[in-house]
Amino acid sequence: MLTEQQARDAVIIALDMGEQEALELCERLSGKAVWVKVGMTLYYACGPSIVDKMRAMGYKVFLDLKLHDIPFQIEGAAEAASLVGADILSIHGLGGAAMIAGARAGVERAASSERRGGSRTQLIAISVLTSMDQEALESIGVASSVADEVSRLATLAVGAGSDGLVCSPQEAASMRALLGEDAIIVTPGIRPAGADLGDQRRVSTPAAAIAAGASKLVVGRPITKAADPVQAFEDIVAELMA
Repeated sequence: MLTEQQARDAVIIALDMGEQEALELCERLSGKAVWVKVGMTLYYACGPSIVDKMRAMGYKVFLDLKLHDIPFQIEGAAEAASLVGADILSIHGLGGAAMIAGARAGVERAASSERRGGSRTQLIAISVLTSMDQEALESIGVASSVADEVSRLATLAVGAGSDGLVCSPQEAASMRALLGEDAIIVTPGIRPAGADLGDQRRVSTPAAAIAAGASKLVVGRPITKAADPVQAFEDIVAELMA
């Protein structure tokens, strides 16, 4: 069971929508939600200014760009994303140790800037997308099980400088045991009981994900597409406190 503040801090609202809709939703949730996720849909439409707008409204920002490129490019991209104001930044574990180390160097350098004032952006590595199941993994030539692939990428990423991992709720318990109490474990694929699964495959309820060891829950459509998004958010908070 979480305290109210812990529960509110655990939920990251995925703003996978246009700018105006995102700003209107954030106005409604102001003073209630703590975190928002700015992913590719919103970031590519608006550019870095959307992060400034979210922070000006009082939100912490998970910048979910899933960076994946050669180490030189990722070092520069991670530094730039940090200077934009990202509190958490996602990178792909599949990029390898050198790429992850480059991302860490980038956010470390940004932390020493006047803009960041010593505050470092936290890095989390994508393991296996929650839209993928065993069949999908095998279709791209990965013979290992989903669980083994997530564990392999987790060990590699954290060893190279990532602060944690993005994984499905189904792997949260094993990742907490593997990575320890200090790791940031972020779980998308959160669906309250009875919610439509959409394109997600490896899912869990909010309370079950936290109980399994997740640090933060990324929740999109169950909140953003709800008839009353504020009530949907508050229902999740109440579930985490029960």
